Amino acid sequence: MVLLFINGVIGSGIFGLPSKTFKEVGVYSIGAFLVCAVAVFIIILCFAEVSSRFDKTGGPYLYAVASFGPLPAFLTGWLLLVTRIITYAALINLLVTYLSVFSAWFAQPNARIITIVLLTLFLAWVNHIGVKNSTRVNNFLTIAKLLPLFLFIGIGIFYINPGHFEIKYTPGFSSFSSAVLLLVFAFGGFESVLVNSGEVKNPSRNLPFALLLAAGVIAVIYILVQIVCIGTLPSLATSEKPLAEAAALFIGQTGVIVIGLGAAFSVTGTLNAIMLVGSRLPFAFSEEKQFPKAFSYVHPKLKTPTWSLLLFMVITTLVSINYSFLAAASISAITRVMIYGIVCIALIRLRKKQPEQGGFFKIPFGNIFAIAGFLVTIWLLSNSGLKELKDIAVAIALGLLIYTLVELEKRITKRKAINNG
Repeated sequence: MVLLFINGVIGSGIFGLPSKTFKEVGVYSIGAFLVCAVAVFIIILCFAEVSSRFDKTGGPYLYAVASFGPLPAFLTGWLLLVTRIITYAALINLLVTYLSVFSAWFAQPNARIITIVLLTLFLAWVNHIGVKNSTRVNNFLTIAKLLPLFLFIGIGIFYINPGHFEIKYTPGFSSFSSAVLLLVFAFGGFESVLVNSGEVKNPSRNLPFALLLAAGVIAVIYILVQIVCIGTLPSLATSEKPLAEAAALFIGQTGVIVIGLGAAFSVTGTLNAIMLVGSRLPFAFSEEKQFPKAFSYVHPKLKTPTWSLLLFMVITTLVSINYSFLAAASISAITRVMIYGIVCIALIRLRKKQPEQGGFFKIPFGNIFAIAGFLVTIWLLSNSGLKELKDIAVAIALGLLIYTLVELEKRITKRKAINNG
């Protein structure tokens, strides 16, 4: 579970965002990483308690069902599904970009489409043959992605130039806040792993432990990577592949290849985690009778949600072909923050609705942490761009339409049953 959380969070973000945040706020980007880590850790504490109350598949969607009822739950799950789809599209496009380091063929438009289709089919197949097989692939990819990062930090830290940390300007509060919001894309992803709680042994104990340990490991890795990037790469603000270009300076061409492989493994690992989680969401909707019944189907031998997986595979393929990394990163960060706010409030709600429940991980001063987490999400959302908010509004409207149609179908079916009876 620890590796699954780490794999779900450490994706392509850390391979691209060091330069984006440095361009935005300079050396203060180290502070932005630290502030984002603290903010996300507060939210993770809330997730640790809320997730430990449940042992079914669904994650934040399931928490919202128990806390607020069907419609808010559907919207929570819908935001989670949209986040998974658009994040998958962003990452697989970035993966193709990294693969072009090894062969110019990947830079061709047709090669991009072929790679997206074939890799998505492969990951869908891996997840179809069972969660144990998917977990084995996940563990391999997580270790494969961490080794290059450890190598980058372990060697690069000896080549740091202290002069690169000179503070040349102080960014405004708005710029700093925007940088922290963008970093949510790098720190997010843990919430989606919780969707698979129904397939986890002893979730009330294992989920909080894995969440908190993984959060600490990830924060340390990210901050050290940013320090090495700033200290070794003078052109960090304009770099498209900051880790690879920095490694080229203190390791040479071998470093570029190692980091390129690490990025490829990292993105592929995250894509696998997204496929595993995203394919369970339509299944969870269907189990709560908010999606067509067909998506509740589970393969009798493999025990995986076949039609739910197929739907997710098709949609992510289509969206991936038509979207890019940068356009999706901000939208993904905003939708994640919305989900975080909902779960923080769910903690307070569940404590009031189910005071007699025991056997879960109860954090001290839980209500205070929940309020603090919710205020953090409000602060982050206040720095969202208008264009991104409009796109999210369209996605929410589409979700409401689907919800309305399913509810209408249920009423018609119920009315027919009554008439026939």
